[in-house]
Amino acid sequence: MFISPMLLHKVDTPFDDDEWLSELKLDGIRFLYSTMSGVNFYTRHKNEVTERFPELVTGQIPKGTILDGEIIISDKDGKPDFEELMSRFQVTNSRRIPMISRSKPVTFCAFDVLYSKGKKVSHLPLMERKEILDEILPKDLPFITKVLPINGNGKALFDLVMQQQLEGIVLKKKDSNYEVGKRSSNWLKVINYQYSTVEIVGSRKSEFGWLLRFPDGKSAGVMELGVPADARKFVYEFAKMVGCEEVDDYVYFAKGNEALKCNVKYRALTKAGHLRLPSFVKFAS
Repeated sequence: MFISPMLLHKVDTPFDDDEWLSELKLDGIRFLYSTMSGVNFYTRHKNEVTERFPELVTGQIPKGTILDGEIIISDKDGKPDFEELMSRFQVTNSRRIPMISRSKPVTFCAFDVLYSKGKKVSHLPLMERKEILDEILPKDLPFITKVLPINGNGKALFDLVMQQQLEGIVLKKKDSNYEVGKRSSNWLKVINYQYSTVEIVGSRKSEFGWLLRFPDGKSAGVMELGVPADARKFVYEFAKMVGCEEVDDYVYFAKGNEALKCNVKYRALTKAGHLRLPSFVKFAS
């Protein structure tokens, strides 16, 4: 049984408020764990992925339960490794899945409960749902755990996140109900963005995307997000002025001209050294 999950609004800064809970924002994939009719797993987009994660199947989650959470894979330092998770998530071959589920198991981190004992509990306040979640989840499951909330203290938790270079935090109002399929201001996320100045060296032709490089000449990836219309127009006019060279699906600005620089924010560096999800901030001098 699938239920469209509650989504979060984004805010720029954390805050302290005893009417709110603070939680780590895990760098994983949103995941619904259902035992309403057998055991079924769903992504937030209603993709049924039960067969991909046999390590999460257990008879210790009571029948009639729907849990909301994230799946992650941890690196050697115990931090979520999103690239490793995506590599695992994309394995769909039925012969490979049993082996990779043992060598690269995921962990399901539950943070909410929508159904318990076959009855909907999403209308209950968050604090009551947290108590139900505590009752449902055994403490000794190898690949299933729960996200631990703290009372208020959003600023201190975010400081810790920055020190450890984690993704961010989530702030949730204690008396909020679970708003199925809605993006709610009762759940807020604060992302621990990194910032950099890079050069725009070209663009894609088939779909929007600026090609980026670092000042040392290494590729920084492609930027698709947060680019306003006036910035796109400026780069288009710049390209016409300096001339371009087309190669397959890419347009490169003419060599020998002064680079067009911009400030970007991004989640992290990928293992290939590219910016992950870079977003435009402003042009730089």
